[in-house]
Amino acid sequence: MVSAINRRSVMEKFVLRVFEDRLPPAQAPVYLPALARAIYAVEGELHVEHATGSQHQQAQSAWLGDSAVTLLSGPAPVRIWRWELLRESTRSPGELRSAPGTESVCKMEETIELDPHQSWLMRCDRVAFPPGGVAHTHVHQGPGIRICLYGEITIETLGQTHVHAAGDPWLELGYAPVFAPTTELEPTAFIRCFLLPRHCRGRSSIRYVHPEDNSKQKPQEYHVFGEHFVTLP
Repeated sequence: MVSAINRRSVMEKFVLRVFEDRLPPAQAPVYLPALARAIYAVEGELHVEHATGSQHQQAQSAWLGDSAVTLLSGPAPVRIWRWELLRESTRSPGELRSAPGTESVCKMEETIELDPHQSWLMRCDRVAFPPGGVAHTHVHQGPGIRICLYGEITIETLGQTHVHAAGDPWLELGYAPVFAPTTELEPTAFIRCFLLPRHCRGRSSIRYVHPEDNSKQKPQEYHVFGEHFVTLP
């Protein structure tokens, strides 16, 4: 049996990154190599062609998979957020450099540690709050990058406080407690892509740090776009 101390020593480093891509209407096909990824359509609609089929992706929907994909934009401009997971040792550019007419910006790229002895899944979901909603101090079962969709949220973790408005990304390590109040002026929502143990499939990953918070009102609402079992690259 591997002790907790020894298991920590076998944690391996990966890169989790997210891009914002903008595709003009009826853009020539955009080809992406095989990687574990999630694609969320912020605006517009597109087709995602992959190894086993094709998915019509409307605005505010997501596709998850690990095969090579072809992106085909619809009749209107498309804006997507694209998360990708790869080994730190195989880090490579991910911007759409060979697709003229597109715009592609890396919003965040972070090194994370994952246990290779664990079986993982990638989940993409939306978390929405009414004005003034609060996520009480909590942890998750794995790391991920969030992007504020609208409104404003404050993230207090590891002794630091950062305020995020629409379009702002941030990393949560999972194991580091987070307290997250939102603005009282308007509703707030963020899109999240994170890695979880496979036994979290279909289950909430949140755990509240303070026992008294378990019985408090939880104003946030969740919508899971999809989950995909990940084979670590």
